[in-house]
Amino acid sequence: MAAQQQEIKDSRLDTVERHGYLFGHPIAHSLSPLLHQTIYDGIGLPWSQFPLDSTDMDLFLRLREDPRFYGAAVTMPHKVAILPHLDVLTPEARAVGAVNTLFLRQDASGKRLFCGTNTDVVGIRDSFYANVSDPDASFHGRPALVVGGGGAARSAVYALRTWMKASKVYLVNRDREEVRAVIEECTARGYGDDLIDVSTVAQASALEGVGAIVACVPNFTPKTAAEKEARAVLECFLHKEHKGAILEMCYHPSPWTEIAEISQREGWKVVLGTEAMIYQGLEQDKYWTGREVGEMPVQKVMEVIAGKLSEARL
Repeated sequence: MAAQQQEIKDSRLDTVERHGYLFGHPIAHSLSPLLHQTIYDGIGLPWSQFPLDSTDMDLFLRLREDPRFYGAAVTMPHKVAILPHLDVLTPEARAVGAVNTLFLRQDASGKRLFCGTNTDVVGIRDSFYANVSDPDASFHGRPALVVGGGGAARSAVYALRTWMKASKVYLVNRDREEVRAVIEECTARGYGDDLIDVSTVAQASALEGVGAIVACVPNFTPKTAAEKEARAVLECFLHKEHKGAILEMCYHPSPWTEIAEISQREGWKVVLGTEAMIYQGLEQDKYWTGREVGEMPVQKVMEVIAGKLSEARL
């Protein structure tokens, strides 16, 4: 790692005016540096984000002291571990209990403050509103559904309850303990009302149909009994009369998954996970650059990311 960092320092950091990092492990597949470079090039900023594939928090804390450092995208396994090392948290970061974006501000005395936010929640929200022409008819005021039990599921619950007017949120997952943990944490942070663990097809059959679905699980064919039941519960909701929109968060190695295929076949509007990744990245650059999304080359970013994923599938 020291050798890798020395190489970054010697050959690349001095070529840009300001720099940031993508801090996490593993990150070899991440499109974050490409996304942000496309934005910086498009708005004429001599900046770059460099991958820092590491589990060494002390290393990162030293690197962020560089006066040219503008911030970092923080991914697993550091989204929670970074919290004690921040001076300020946004409401989104406090509510979700995880940070994916470190940005800088100054206090009244000019002291540098390390601040944290969570733009994953914005990526989820904006993916729906950018792709659904009539949210009132599609998902406002209706139950929503989250598939999964990890950090992305918590972000989805927050976005659905805080911004997307979900009347309640059904949680579908192969692991009941993970669902219990999501409900307990969301409740403790103030947005856990009306979270319902839906564990069987019989239970799902008796419930009101949903308008927004966020799928937060890897792309795989169910094999165990618990996995098959969870998929069957999801399909039960997809088959109901009302058809809304589903955001399939999984996009690696391909954004078109089994769940996306089933959902499209059932008549749902499918929003690809690349959109959530792009919109959360645009939100990050709002914090870092001070520019609004309307000032950024959004269409170019979408074209570049789509092209990179097409290359990967060849």
